[in-house]
Amino acid sequence: MNKEIKTNKSGLIPAIIQDDRTDEVIMLGYMNQESIDLTINSNHVWFYSRSRKKLWEKGEKSGNYLKLISLSLDCDKDTILIKAVPTGPTCHTGNSTCFSNDNKHKQNTLNSLIGIIKQRKEDYNPDSYTSNLLKEGMPKIAQKIVEEAGELSIASLTDKNSSKIIHEFSDLIYHMLVMLEKADINIEEIWDELELRKK
Repeated sequence: MNKEIKTNKSGLIPAIIQDDRTDEVIMLGYMNQESIDLTINSNHVWFYSRSRKKLWEKGEKSGNYLKLISLSLDCDKDTILIKAVPTGPTCHTGNSTCFSNDNKHKQNTLNSLIGIIKQRKEDYNPDSYTSNLLKEGMPKIAQKIVEEAGELSIASLTDKNSSKIIHEFSDLIYHMLVMLEKADINIEEIWDELELRKK
């Protein structure tokens, strides 16, 4: 263990995780020297599970990894601050942070939907429209996107109270998210690309 780091009797130190993009505190975990080394070497955040007594990589099951940006000690050297970029919802509830119970937060709603689509791909459910759409493959998904885009365009020309536009816009976003999942593209790549549109 690095002599600068002050750990508890179990050789662990608390690690506060902060979203590098928003500065929001998104979770708290515990680390030992091995998980710190893995985090630095892999650029993905690793923790030590006190309940399972083993190392674990955030996102190893969900795919919602934490990309390491920086790691630093506080002034007492008994707490680590990690700045990271989440690749999906950080909390198991589908929220972007473990410190929020606001499931109606717009970003959480999007992340939760992405998580459900991912789950429908991993655990096929014959009664799920999403599962069946993913199973049919990209040609069917692409066809649905063309259909929904057309319906949205028509609604924008004919709907007077905007309710139809909202409905069709939501359908289009949903099908585009299904396409991203089928193509194994993370939503963070879309955000990065959209940053280039700020001109």
